[in-house]
Amino acid sequence: MAVVLQDAFEVMLLPRRVARRVRISGTYFRLAWSGWSRLALRIPQGPEREALLSHFGPLSMLALFTLWAAALIVGFGTLEWSLQGAARSDWFEQLYMSGVTFFTLGYGDVVPKTPAARIVAVSEAGTGIGLIAVVIGYLPVLYQFFSRREAHVIQLDARAGSPPTAVTMLCRHAESEGLGNLDDLLRDWEVWAAELLESHLSYPMLAYYRSQHFNQSWLTAVGAVMDCCALILVGVKGIAPLQARMTFGMARQVVVEMARSFGAEPSRYDGGDRLPSEAYARMLAAFEKAGMGWDAGPDGEMTLLALRATYEPLLDGLSRHLLLPLAGWLPEEDATDHSERGHRGLLARRMVEQLAERAAGKPVPARSTERTIWRQIRRRLDG
Repeated sequence: MAVVLQDAFEVMLLPRRVARRVRISGTYFRLAWSGWSRLALRIPQGPEREALLSHFGPLSMLALFTLWAAALIVGFGTLEWSLQGAARSDWFEQLYMSGVTFFTLGYGDVVPKTPAARIVAVSEAGTGIGLIAVVIGYLPVLYQFFSRREAHVIQLDARAGSPPTAVTMLCRHAESEGLGNLDDLLRDWEVWAAELLESHLSYPMLAYYRSQHFNQSWLTAVGAVMDCCALILVGVKGIAPLQARMTFGMARQVVVEMARSFGAEPSRYDGGDRLPSEAYARMLAAFEKAGMGWDAGPDGEMTLLALRATYEPLLDGLSRHLLLPLAGWLPEEDATDHSERGHRGLLARRMVEQLAERAAGKPVPARSTERTIWRQIRRRLDG
């Protein structure tokens, strides 16, 4: 009973990471996730697997609360049974009385017979009320942290694509002449990373709560932001490296501490999984097309490779443990933003791009061509 109450206190009330290895909740989540993830791996990667994995977080919390309550009821029932003395009744009858007392139903058909048993019954009623009250107050806090985390993840859809990639983030800002705004964006993500670290170390079960879309996650967001910072530090022109350095350091602390918390081992790093040489060349071509300067020198690829080796193995280790797929550095050929889907989504994107280029003073198509484009747009809207 004391061990269960200590575990409940550490999970719901203690706002810090617990270093003790043997814990009820820790053992429970390891065993439950091991079985659930093996079941998920039988399903091909995609929305169906993600739907199954998305149920683990909420269901595991409900099962943990049930486990605590059941353990306390059994403990109090056994204690009541041992304190009955000469009037000792059947153990299952005392277990029934313990459950009725824990949930404060008070039917009165079974009552404690000795003074010590009555004291235990009052203590159990108080414990039951207290645990239920703490659980009721705990869940809103948990979902508040989840909502704050996901709000930033969703924002990356327009800025970095779906799934988010560093190249998309930089190119979209460069095309709109907004590279100067990246400092403010990275500062916001530095704060987000600090909040993520604090909330996920205090409430590790949040890591099992999945995002709304199967190609989005907090881990993918961390990876995209770290990749963006790495590119700025290595060779992107026109951006001061200070804020990228600060954000990179904070995000790396997140993956280090999260990997340590879950016991996720870094993967064997080969440097060719997410950004091989061919993809590096396509990345430089995308930078040139977006009008963004790149000055990393002849050793730029090797410098970036060395910097990637300091965090990508940890990202990959967490990805394998949590079954959260990582995005690459470049967008996939058939990738579309979630904001572009639905009714006339592609048309909306093209119109927004043209209007943004016109507002930025970039060259626009010839008047006849422009008139033809707008006629096509009107025709599609009318039809």
